[in-house]
Amino acid sequence: MIKTLLPLLLGASALTACAAGPDFKAPVAPAAAGGAFIGSVGPAVSAAEADDHWWRLYSDPVLDGLVQDALKANTDIRVAVARLEKARAGLRGARSDKLPQTTLSGSPSYGRASAAQSLPGIDRENWTVDAGLNVAYEVDLFGRVKRSIEAAKGDVGAAAGDVDAVRVAVVADTVRAYVDATSSAERIAVARQTVALLDKSIRITNARFEVGRSDRLDVIRVTALRDQQAAVIPSLIADRDGALFRLATLTGRTPQDLPGAVRERTVTPGLSQPIPVGDGRALLARRPDVRAAEQRLAADTARIGVATADLYPRITLGGSIGTTAVGGGDIFGGGPFRWLLGPLINWAFPNQEANRARIAAAKADADGSLAAFDGTVLRALEETETALSVYAHALERRDTLKAAREAADRAARISLARQREGQIDFLTVLDAQRTLAAAESDLATANRAVAFAQVDLFRALGGGWSVA
Repeated sequence: MIKTLLPLLLGASALTACAAGPDFKAPVAPAAAGGAFIGSVGPAVSAAEADDHWWRLYSDPVLDGLVQDALKANTDIRVAVARLEKARAGLRGARSDKLPQTTLSGSPSYGRASAAQSLPGIDRENWTVDAGLNVAYEVDLFGRVKRSIEAAKGDVGAAAGDVDAVRVAVVADTVRAYVDATSSAERIAVARQTVALLDKSIRITNARFEVGRSDRLDVIRVTALRDQQAAVIPSLIADRDGALFRLATLTGRTPQDLPGAVRERTVTPGLSQPIPVGDGRALLARRPDVRAAEQRLAADTARIGVATADLYPRITLGGSIGTTAVGGGDIFGGGPFRWLLGPLINWAFPNQEANRARIAAAKADADGSLAAFDGTVLRALEETETALSVYAHALERRDTLKAAREAADRAARISLARQREGQIDFLTVLDAQRTLAAAESDLATANRAVAFAQVDLFRALGGGWSVA
């Protein structure tokens, strides 16, 4: 029987060359998508390829350590990796359908037969042993198994793209939280410095009031301004604490376990070189969400073939070998030995409306996946161009605020000197100090916005994540 079964299996394998349904063709992005970015002109960016580990451009060892911790311990990454392993298990299951399916059974039992069923000279109470081996092999004439494997491969590719997309998001969120914490610490320092300067103004104004060169209203006004600036500090401390707690979660820690070196950082990290952005072609090849969308389209295209194959007969070659022995005798002898061999044909015919409905549903899924791919490409370009524009204008705004802060500082020093000489009243001095405080705060906020814009640009670029 084995000699008969093997040639049939080999011959059936030779008939599986064709596969129902359409073959997958990679979608083509618009021609204009592969060119240079609109916002890639300027000293802040360069046309060089994006860096694989973009956070290292900040040259901050503390930040490097946090990113590595996040990549190892972040819970969102662990969830995505688990889904990838599930998809890989599904692929192994789909591939197993290419092999013969075997079932080994054995059933020993002890019992008593009725007198009418017992032969003379044979004990009515005895052991009965039944054992068998069943083999089934699906002849993949119309490519159902082949298309199932293709669909499973697409699911694995999409899951792998999702893992990289989560990694990109986690790295960007980690750097953003670090920037938020350090910039909040920097803004706290600026606010405290402003309060210290106003404390000095209070002492000078009090001294002038005591000698009759100023009135009580001047003291009240400068004190009110000082209290207004001091009231900003608690909210900044709360912002910094929130950023630190967010960092702990992103790196898989409790808030209490965050390294002390992170809490000591008070300077917002900056770049000393232009950001490499590449072009649209490199962007689409690098963005993991684009790769995941393409793989989902491949999987859904293959499922059209799986559904189409159900229109045709499904042929399974089967065989079994078994034996039944009574009384613990020779179970491998010629008497109790049995075998059979034959094909099994399943075909839902002539009513195939349900199969055709599944084909239509699979085609609709593929159309939706194609639309999702096109939308992902357009969003990738939109996000990158938007991030480039925001970054360029954030730098422009910061440069303007730097000039404004320097002018406000000069005005405050000049007004204070003139007020000592009696050339101007205290209200002018107070207004100059208020303007300086606002300029200091605006500049610190602008530095924070620039750092955030950098992170958003790196994230839009796909994080510079290298494709394994």
